[in-house]
Amino acid sequence: MIADYMEGGLLDNIIDMFKHDKNLYELITDLMTDERMRVRIGVTALLETLILEDPENVKKTIPRILFLLKHENPVIRGDAAYILGTIGDREVVPSLQEIISDENENVRIIAKEAIEDIQAKS
Repeated sequence: MIADYMEGGLLDNIIDMFKHDKNLYELITDLMTDERMRVRIGVTALLETLILEDPENVKKTIPRILFLLKHENPVIRGDAAYILGTIGDREVVPSLQEIISDENENVRIIAKEAIEDIQAKS
């Protein structure tokens, strides 16, 4: 249902849902790996908003997002790196450094930029 709402562009409604039901954060990686591009873009926008409004719960998603850095799909690896950079927790830098040598050029670039973003926030 959340993914369908995301695809429909109902981001504000989803943000409110996450604010009121912290258990929804467990769905982040499912949303990040959804086959629909609008859903994946939406989850990025969702986390960009929630990191400002609910950073404690967003940071709890980090272990699950780190797992996606090893996903077979380079788009998902890149999205995970971007989101980790947006979250800005210094503890993920070593994991991001591991994918700087990724086989996919876009993933390498995104990982480098994520590290730079994290360092700039510190």
